[in-house]
Amino acid sequence: MKLCIVGAGMAGLACAEALSKAQMDVILFDKGRGPGGRMATRRLATALGEVSFDHGAQYLSASSPGFQSQLEVWSKQGLVVRWPPAGTEAWVGCPSMNAPLKAMAQAFDVQWGVRVETLSPLASGWKVQTDDGRLHETDAVVLAVPAEQAAVLLTPQAAALSARASTVVSDPCWTVMLAFDRPVPFEPDIIRGGETHPVSWAARNSSKLKRGSIETWVIQAGSEWSKRHLDHPAAFIEQALMEAFASLTGCRLSPPIACSSHRWLYAHARQPGVGPMWDKARSLGLCGDWLVGSRVEDAWLSGKQLADMILDD
Repeated sequence: MKLCIVGAGMAGLACAEALSKAQMDVILFDKGRGPGGRMATRRLATALGEVSFDHGAQYLSASSPGFQSQLEVWSKQGLVVRWPPAGTEAWVGCPSMNAPLKAMAQAFDVQWGVRVETLSPLASGWKVQTDDGRLHETDAVVLAVPAEQAAVLLTPQAAALSARASTVVSDPCWTVMLAFDRPVPFEPDIIRGGETHPVSWAARNSSKLKRGSIETWVIQAGSEWSKRHLDHPAAFIEQALMEAFASLTGCRLSPPIACSSHRWLYAHARQPGVGPMWDKARSLGLCGDWLVGSRVEDAWLSGKQLADMILDD
């Protein structure tokens, strides 16, 4: 069986891993330039050298036996390490958050930098058209993308699945990355704000293992603030969140030696679904954290669960 997965983040790759063990021929398409998705890492040049930022998911944790076992496997492979500032059960990728995804992707044919434009049903299977003009025929399709993107691809081919995806609303998150030539004189490595505060989360990224010695911080805005300022220019966002961060810490910040921002449009699903979905009649499936929860673990679980549904079928 030949199967196409749209989206090579944690959900898509977890699904691919489980299906490949059953000798399925899996190909993945992802519009990103490389592994990461919301476990992405941003690298910036500074006068003191290159710095990196985990500007999406900040850490991993596990509540299910399956994902606990997976974290232990990655730990033995040197792909994740514990991060005490976020709690005793917090893990981070090593040397960057996307390290587990990079390792997972190596086993598959992943077409990076390729966006899937349309899905068209065939007498048996699907025709997948990508933005580079190519057409790919496959027996089945799995969408492992945010709900809003899935809804567009599913319309009008699968009304029930499209309707389910259309009911999900994701909150955005503005993220600012800062590097300094000296430590910020604030002892905790983590600040937890609130969803209504300009700063929902701030973390000293350089406190994570193998992130270098240059002082770096990741600041993530609350969902309400992000929605109010969704279309503001990056320069405004960076200045506003830097000022809010300084106010929270009570520190007078030195001018940053590097500054960047990223707008996550689909950061958190407001009303997660009841699990992955598989349309047996159309050989079409959905997986992603938005169908289970909002954590990396939820993305992994949804991919594995969908693979089980396909294999049971």
